[in-house]
Amino acid sequence: MRQRPTLVALVLGILWLALMAPVQAQPRGEPSAIAPSAGAPRTGAAPTGAPSADSSKVLRLAFPVAETGFDPARVSDLYSNIVNGAIFERLLTYDWLARPVKLVPMLAEAMPEIAEGGRTLTFRLRRGVMFADDPAFKGKRRELVAQDVVYSIMRHMDPKNRSPWRAQVAGKIEGLDDLYTQASQPGARFDYDARIAGLQAVDRHTVRVRLLRPDFIFLHVLATNNFGIVAREVVEHYGFDEIMAHPVGTGPYRLDKWVRGAKILLAANPAYRGFVWDFTAGDDPDDQRLVRQMTGRRMPAIGRVEISIIEEPQSMWLSFQGGELDLIATPPSFIEKALGPDNRLLPELAQRGIGLHRSLDPDMTFQFFNLRDPLLGGLSKEKIALRRAIIMAYDVDEEIRVIRKGQAVRTHWMAPPAIVGHDPTYRSSQRFDPALANALLDRFGYRKGADGYRMLPDGKPLSIPIYSTTSSIERERDELWKKSLDRVGLRVDIRKDKFPELLKQSKACQISSWGAAWIAAIPDADYFVQLLYGKNIGERNYACFANEQWDALYEKTREMPDGPERTRLYRDMHRLMEVNGAWLLGTTRFRNQLHQPRVLGYKKHPVLHADFMYLDLEPSR
Repeated sequence: MRQRPTLVALVLGILWLALMAPVQAQPRGEPSAIAPSAGAPRTGAAPTGAPSADSSKVLRLAFPVAETGFDPARVSDLYSNIVNGAIFERLLTYDWLARPVKLVPMLAEAMPEIAEGGRTLTFRLRRGVMFADDPAFKGKRRELVAQDVVYSIMRHMDPKNRSPWRAQVAGKIEGLDDLYTQASQPGARFDYDARIAGLQAVDRHTVRVRLLRPDFIFLHVLATNNFGIVAREVVEHYGFDEIMAHPVGTGPYRLDKWVRGAKILLAANPAYRGFVWDFTAGDDPDDQRLVRQMTGRRMPAIGRVEISIIEEPQSMWLSFQGGELDLIATPPSFIEKALGPDNRLLPELAQRGIGLHRSLDPDMTFQFFNLRDPLLGGLSKEKIALRRAIIMAYDVDEEIRVIRKGQAVRTHWMAPPAIVGHDPTYRSSQRFDPALANALLDRFGYRKGADGYRMLPDGKPLSIPIYSTTSSIERERDELWKKSLDRVGLRVDIRKDKFPELLKQSKACQISSWGAAWIAAIPDADYFVQLLYGKNIGERNYACFANEQWDALYEKTREMPDGPERTRLYRDMHRLMEVNGAWLLGTTRFRNQLHQPRVLGYKKHPVLHADFMYLDLEPSR
């Protein structure tokens, strides 16, 4: 017999419904599907052949670091996810122009039907959505169906995948954690054929999700690129080792060629149904200009996307200046060649028709310290003192001034300003104070030797390992780290490696300390604070921080909407992070995105990082 809901459950349900109310209606800003013939419904099937994409239109851009692969359930880096966002579709996405951000349907026909105070979500899928052709389908056209959604969500809970997104569904869906527990046993495999109450394909085009409790960000989770929908036969056809190189989705683009760490080529997907650019502008004059320029265009308009991996800022800048790149996030070392003192585009660039989109990214940088590391880890007083002294020795303001050329602001809160849950009044207890750092090291026995560098309390040599990539900006940070630690008599040991390899080692708790960045894919503070959740060790908790008090506070916040009570708990969590020296909070960066005159419709969305399908190019002359 079903129990009557408690008062707490009813209140949470009402709050959840109130939070989601603004996104229930079908907004005009949703991309509408291209109708197959006159009079067909806007959400109906589209013609094959992606007629809007012009193969002569080639968008050229660059990533500053290498990608890791293209399996939505297994990647966490921004650059791989940009590609995934163009290949895979999700149940939901965001209106391209709406601010604050607004959820809209993507694979779903409409926003979900919500029942039981927010615990049950029913999605009805668009019909006739086809996967890109692939040998895994044995020559047959393959429609995306409800079971694909169920399978794709389940993949995040398969222990074999070690999904960095498992925490976004763990403890949320009825019965799903039981499958994870069973599959975690020695010799066991994840049972993808199991039927559970919380995740059901009701029929071919209906998915029902039953949550353990109302969840204030779950719909945003389903809109992230990592919850792009895949086909089971594709995953099984290529296997665990090869699926990263064989992404097959229903989105506007498909992977045409991949040279790891060098070149990624995307081509318009002939099976994609297309849509009409039809978004509504608010008061922003730039948005109004985009609406006048783009409304009514059939998308995607660009036939090919060529992505180069260019780590050196000078090479990237020269490529853009020479017209070899269409878009570029201006490297900090070249900011003075793009912007004047007022942060406006220099006249000589404006006269060439180059455009600038400047925004404060919804991101934060931080230096993590591995609490399982034999040297820097541990919770003894002398180990905590060492980490806190390292933090106090580093001058974040100097990094902003010298390395980032003023194109960043200091981070005090574990969520950037543009994100729901940001607390602008909080001030971190971390500060640049070499004198106090020296006193702390003296007090806990890190004495200086004859060479002026400190030793461990037992008299053994001490060298602080700092990992970094081979990029130019990381080399500058290496120099700043040496300067910083020299101030307090600590010898630094800089260790270099490629970004994908450092990311892999970080997840395995094998790196002592590395400077990382995290950019929002979900517009809520939870997306950032979960990086220190103990159950995320092995996934996204690179500091390998396991603190029972912190975890208990975090689990409380997961059941709360944004508000004073959640903010109060976040403040307590921040202090625990600072006291234990798990992170050095760094910066939130300005993005100064330049684009060539031929690029039409450019705008940076706060959380949608794949934008190729919203752009067009002037025809080649």
